Amino acid sequence: MARPRVRLVVTADDFGYCPRRDEGIVEAFLEGAVTSVSLLVNGAAAESAAELARRHRIPTGLHANLSEGRPVGPARRGASSLLGPEGFFLGKMGFREAVAAGDVVLPQVREEMEAQLSRFRELLGREPTHVDGHQHVHVLPGVCRVFAEALQVCGVRFTRLPLERGVAGCTWLEAPARAFACSVEQDAHAAIGPFAHHGLRWTDVFVGLSTCGRHMSVHRVSGALARALEGIPTGRLVTAELMAHPGYPSVPPAGGCGEGPDAFSCSWERLHELRVLLAPALRAQLAQDGVQLCALHELDSKRPGEGAPSEPALETFLEPSPP
Repeated sequence: MARPRVRLVVTADDFGYCPRRDEGIVEAFLEGAVTSVSLLVNGAAAESAAELARRHRIPTGLHANLSEGRPVGPARRGASSLLGPEGFFLGKMGFREAVAAGDVVLPQVREEMEAQLSRFRELLGREPTHVDGHQHVHVLPGVCRVFAEALQVCGVRFTRLPLERGVAGCTWLEAPARAFACSVEQDAHAAIGPFAHHGLRWTDVFVGLSTCGRHMSVHRVSGALARALEGIPTGRLVTAELMAHPGYPSVPPAGGCGEGPDAFSCSWERLHELRVLLAPALRAQLAQDGVQLCALHELDSKRPGEGAPSEPALETFLEPSPP
């Protein structure tokens, strides 16, 4: 079946989390299976990861982290609404609960965002190619506005909009994972306004919530892209992002963001993603589907309205059309 033409960015998250993770990510980049990485500047291996990025000329963005480990900004020196009693961020769900309860002081979010952007510049000597959010914190209510303001000030244009079509119907996801994916999708939809208002850009379509860890396979990656492209006319140029988490499993105590590596990082699921991404079968399927892998900066050649999706997908434009 004929499809739109697709330019796909494959982004490896959590660069800098641990040396073994980074080893796998660099391997995938050198093999052409990953085209972009997102760096955790509070990660245990952030400095060595930055050196790898410079050595191999890897397009690198910031993986803004407000939920795991220690902060890099002023909050680390005292009490903050972002931190628990031990001086660590509140966790994936703890941060969400604090935001929902109105307990997070947004100017403190802005301070931490600015500190992480500054740390990125120290490590790489330049601005990030893009900024997204660890555990999708960047699309949370209120946080998304502060996030977008910080990016606009420093001139970063690209972010991630984790809005994956059809994720609610992905029955292979366990109930908690599906519920989390649906909540991320809901938050992402609400973040479109603040992101667009501050001039941010994102790919037309996004996949990765339904293909994380053990759930990644050639069939599911292809299927997620097919769902995302439904209704878009044949021949249109569409940009897409595949979020991935490849790498070799962490071995405690090495890794993490100040608290040691988490269970997901230590599991076989990271290695599973790496093997799927490196599999010749995935390359063959993507080629058959008319998908061309590219780096994020190569999407800059796309102009507003070029390859615009059909009306139901207007909110996922790389660059929102003017009102």
